[in-house]
Amino acid sequence: MHSLGRIIGIGLVAAAAITTAACGSDSDSTAAATTTSSAAGDTGSKGRECTADDVKVTGGFGDVPEITIPDDCDPPKTLITKDLVPGNGAGAVAGQPLTMNYALVTWSDKQTLDSSFKRGKPFQLTLGAGQVIEGWDQGLLGVQQGARRLLIVPPDLGYGAGGNGVPPNETLVFVTDAVQVGR
Repeated sequence: MHSLGRIIGIGLVAAAAITTAACGSDSDSTAAATTTSSAAGDTGSKGRECTADDVKVTGGFGDVPEITIPDDCDPPKTLITKDLVPGNGAGAVAGQPLTMNYALVTWSDKQTLDSSFKRGKPFQLTLGAGQVIEGWDQGLLGVQQGARRLLIVPPDLGYGAGGNGVPPNETLVFVTDAVQVGR
């Protein structure tokens, strides 16, 4: 009987120790939940989408732009356009030829991937003819000659799964100068 009492006593002490360890403090359970959600695939969200005003661009029309992408917000999920320098004349319409200078920075690594400014040769296209990514065909509608326009292009209007040196699901930031609108 004495042995049975000892076994029950040891069992009660062990059960109490397990119960105490399992309860922990509130900060312990919060830390555990945070660690678990991080390990489960934290997206690195900053809590808000960037706007055109968050992206900093220096340089005027015709100058090679300096593009600074912020670290404190998420890339936008929709196409963003903003005229940084106004143009003049009629706005571009689908089917119209455009001559554009551009600089392209990829959002994820904040590096310039391409620049017609640096090559010294503008790019020619027919707006809306599918010669360029959909973000350009949509984002350059209405652009006026002499305008500098910022385009922030989400992956679904850019290269999607990747291509042309662009990683999969990359947000693209273009600064474009409308050298000529129409003929």
